[in-house]
Amino acid sequence: MGNLLEYSGITTKIRAMEAKLLKPEQFVEIANLGNVPEIADYLRKNTAYADVLEALTEEQIHRGNIEKVLIQSLYHDYTKIYRFCGQKQRRFMKLILKNFEVDLINYCLRIVINHYKQPFDLNYKRTFFDRYSQISIEKLITSRTTDELVESLKETEYYAPLKKLKDAQNVTLYDYDLALNLYFFTSTWREQKKVLKKEDLELFMRDIGSKIDLLNLQWIYRAKKYYNMKPADIYLLLIPIHYKLSTDQVKEMADAPGLEDFEAVVTRTSYARHYNFRQNLTIEQMYAECLEHLYKLDRRRSPYSVAAIGTYLFLKEEEIKKLTTAMECVRYSLTPGETLAYVGGKTQ
Repeated sequence: MGNLLEYSGITTKIRAMEAKLLKPEQFVEIANLGNVPEIADYLRKNTAYADVLEALTEEQIHRGNIEKVLIQSLYHDYTKIYRFCGQKQRRFMKLILKNFEVDLINYCLRIVINHYKQPFDLNYKRTFFDRYSQISIEKLITSRTTDELVESLKETEYYAPLKKLKDAQNVTLYDYDLALNLYFFTSTWREQKKVLKKEDLELFMRDIGSKIDLLNLQWIYRAKKYYNMKPADIYLLLIPIHYKLSTDQVKEMADAPGLEDFEAVVTRTSYARHYNFRQNLTIEQMYAECLEHLYKLDRRRSPYSVAAIGTYLFLKEEEIKKLTTAMECVRYSLTPGETLAYVGGKTQ
């Protein structure tokens, strides 16, 4: 009864929001459109993105601007849910926010390391981050070097792990990305036990634990297929947390001499039913499909819990990724079938 009372308002709100997410047949319709302005017009007339798209003039209708307002829609949804949350759920929402913060820092690192001439366009994120985050957009946009960027994060939890790299030699964007990922997952794994209790803790631990396992599995697969990396180098990529993948299984996969041997180990894991490497899917699509299955299963079993929040925000982020991919495919004149293959949809 406790969870029902705590989550009834949140769950009702989220169900109404989820009803507005795009259906598979709508992605088929989008894939058959001729250009990006047509996609924007379709979204404005047929979806919940109408409100954010209304802010764009006809001259502003191009992929970059549309992607920005789609991200704003995600932030709006986060805000709607946050308003319905009590103090306990808001502490959980702060854990989810860390994912947005890491994405923002990674974006800024790419800008300064690659020396883009027009480095920052973050005003569309300013209102959201000023309200909810420890990160200052104002400080970020004045940074022109990695040293300045890291110093702009001095009042945040991300300063310490990045400062270690700032003081090192020959550091690459990849090193920063790896350090942020490791910090994000290890700190979230540690903090969840302080923020959540009982069923909520068990559910979130399952979600974040499965994500860590699947990322480690994915990174081992890529290291072997594309880079022919040695086991010792592969271990340096991995998040040092094991959920359903045992230490021995991870070692077996990293030490496997070839992809067939790696896949043989995968078939013995609990993820094998949902993570079939022989499907005609990209590694990113398989990762997303497996996580979607796990999120929805948790929500079905525990509808009045953090699973309602986590599942919705995951589905919303995946929808935005698919829309962004679809726009890029249409922009480059891919066929509807090719576009749907990239977004993980099915032709009709």
